[in-house]
Amino acid sequence: MPGGRLSHQDRLEIAAGLAEGFGYAEIARQLDRPTSTISREVARNGGAGGYRADHAHYATASRARRRPTRLTAGSAGRAGRLGDPRAAYVERFAEMMVDGGLPRMASRVLALLYTADSRTLTAADLVREMEVSPASISKAIGYLERVGMVHREPDPQRRLQHYVIAEDVWLKAWEISARTNFNWAETAAEGVDLVGRDTPAGERLTQMAEFFQRLSEDMSGGAGFQDCLSVLAVLWKADRLLDPDELARRLDWPVERVTDAVNYAVKAAASGAGDE
Repeated sequence: MPGGRLSHQDRLEIAAGLAEGFGYAEIARQLDRPTSTISREVARNGGAGGYRADHAHYATASRARRRPTRLTAGSAGRAGRLGDPRAAYVERFAEMMVDGGLPRMASRVLALLYTADSRTLTAADLVREMEVSPASISKAIGYLERVGMVHREPDPQRRLQHYVIAEDVWLKAWEISARTNFNWAETAAEGVDLVGRDTPAGERLTQMAEFFQRLSEDMSGGAGFQDCLSVLAVLWKADRLLDPDELARRLDWPVERVTDAVNYAVKAAASGAGDE
C-alpha cells in the first residue's frame, strides 16, 4: 500500500469519485489508500459537498508551510513553547476543563470553539485545526451535544453542520458536575447495600456516599435553586428584563412557579448580603 502525501492527481480522483457518489471506502480502494486517509482529506477541505481538488492541494501546501506557528488546540503546547501566548492559553483552558471532569477531546473542542474568531466552526474546521480524525471530533461533539454545552446550526448553502457554544454553557457545566456528584453518591449507597454497612468496605462506602450526597445537595440547592437557575438562564438569553408572564410562557410554567423562583433568588441575595 503506497504511503506519502496525496498528489494533485490523487485529489483529482477523489473529487471525481465524490462527484460520482462513491463512498470513502470505494475511493480509497481505487487509490490503494487507507479509508481514513480519504476521510481526513475530504473533512479538512470542505467536506463531501464542498471538496475541490485544486483548492485542497494548494490549501494543504499552505498549511504545511504555516504549521510551525499555527494557532491550534492540537498544537497549542508546541506553539506555547515557541512563545505563542494565545495558543498556550487555549491549551491551559482545555486542561482546566479536563481537571474539572470533562473528557479530554471534548475539552479541546470546547476550548477551540470558545477562543475562535468565528462564531461557529464546522467539523472540517475542527479536524483541520486540531489535526485529529473526524471520528474523534464526532465523538467529542456528540458528548457536548448530549450535555447541552454545544448545539448545531445547519448551513443553508452547503451540506455542513456548524457547531456553536450554548449560551448557558457554564450553567450546563455546573449541572453536569452536580449530577456527577449525585451519581457517585448513588453508586456508593448501592455498594453499602451490597456489602453491608458494618463491614470495612461498607464503612468506606458509607463515608463516600455521605460526602458526595452533601456535595450534590450543596451544588443543587433543591428545587427552588434549580428553578432560580432556569429563570436566570432565560433572562440571560433574552438579554433584557422580562415580566413574570413572559417568563412563564418561555419556560412553559405556571406564573406562580416563576414568582416562587424569583422570590427564592431575592431571599438568597438578601441572606448573602446579611452574611457580609
